[in-house]
Amino acid sequence: MSDERDAYRKVEIPEASRKERGGTPQGTGRERQASAAVKETSTPETTVLLEEVLRHDNLKRAYQKVRANKGAPGIDGMTVEDLGFYLAEHGPSIRNAILAGAYEPRPVKRVDIPKTGGGVRALGIPVALDRYIQQAILQVLTPIFDPHFSASSFGFRPGRSTHDAVLKARQYVEEGYRYVIDLDLEKFFDTVNHDMLMARVARRVKDKRLLKLIRKFITSGIVYGGLVEVHVKGTPQGSPLSPLLSNILLDDLDKELERRGHRFCRYADDCNAYVKSKKSAHRVMASLIRFIEQKLKLKVNREKSAAARPWMRKFLGYSMTWHMKPRLKVAPESVRRFKDHIRGLLHKGLGKSIGSNINGLKPVLIGWMQYYKLAAVKVTFELLDEWLRRKLRCVLWRQWKRPWTRARRLTRLGLDRTRAWTSAKNGRGPWWNAGASHMNEALPVKWFAQKGLVSLLDMHQSFNRLS
Repeated sequence: MSDERDAYRKVEIPEASRKERGGTPQGTGRERQASAAVKETSTPETTVLLEEVLRHDNLKRAYQKVRANKGAPGIDGMTVEDLGFYLAEHGPSIRNAILAGAYEPRPVKRVDIPKTGGGVRALGIPVALDRYIQQAILQVLTPIFDPHFSASSFGFRPGRSTHDAVLKARQYVEEGYRYVIDLDLEKFFDTVNHDMLMARVARRVKDKRLLKLIRKFITSGIVYGGLVEVHVKGTPQGSPLSPLLSNILLDDLDKELERRGHRFCRYADDCNAYVKSKKSAHRVMASLIRFIEQKLKLKVNREKSAAARPWMRKFLGYSMTWHMKPRLKVAPESVRRFKDHIRGLLHKGLGKSIGSNINGLKPVLIGWMQYYKLAAVKVTFELLDEWLRRKLRCVLWRQWKRPWTRARRLTRLGLDRTRAWTSAKNGRGPWWNAGASHMNEALPVKWFAQKGLVSLLDMHQSFNRLS
């Protein structure tokens, strides 16, 4: 760690650069007054931003953030744990290359992530060094751009969350805006026009050296199947800069919606606008599609987009009821995705003890419940608790395998010998037996609680009491 700290000391900005950023002015009284006047009227748009990026404390925060985020290595195989030692040796030369405009980012490694609705989502994994530099850039650009973003934009912004967006959406519906225009941007991160994006970045960033470096990052190429693909459009989804860049481009959409006086919520490329009538919904949807495709050069997926009632759509994993004061609930698609994830975990744990399986599920259940704690419809959690216990009973029934083993286990769990043998030899499948009365009596709710299984319903009630 001492080597890593030495690396940060080496990349501190020289005194001359500090003066360029508005350090203590030298010279006559008149010169000092002029310098002070310039300093008072200067804004982040006119500062020397590349030096701000390379400032010691900014680089240190970037390194700490990248280490905390961990993440897989890029095409060079360097892990975030190795990054500190690499910077200790090469930090000054990297800084000089960036200042000279000679730094060349490495291509990102493409990884395909299956999507719930079919198809795949392309995720780009930059090398650890590029993630570190992008994070340093992000920390400088965020205070410049974020104050100018719309109050209805919630994605990847300081102090804002998905929960804020969901609550705002419910508020609009409660206020009488009971039709939603749900827009799905088709492969947004893969279709961003580089020139349009950079033109919007340049509205507030006047440092041409930094603009050149950002363009290098978004055009660095993609390694897929052992080949490097030229990156002529799109921003690598998965890089530290991509969320901010997406907000910068889609801020034009936000401003257009505000100019028209619409109520809307946007989280990254997930945008919902709310109106009061079906006719208005279809009219606004057609108008917004034209704006997005003609002005922003993005493509709207018409099959997944719709003008409908809010309770017929989902937003950030949530849906809502049809009541005049709607209640939030977990969207059916989110329930299906949760079940698929649990099935995968239990399939991998068929050879493990029930205690190990429950311990493996616990962080998943807690994390899922923390996200969906806003849901007010409790029946979803009751049904999922029942389904989860049945899945675990199913795992046990499979593990017991032979009829005599099943009969012996059921007897040990409290069933009488005759019923245990009858149940063990019934010839039914694992899922049927997992839901049958003999397994429910042998493995009741109390038994799972003793093994450490957390209840989604209990957690939901606990979160609501705390809030």
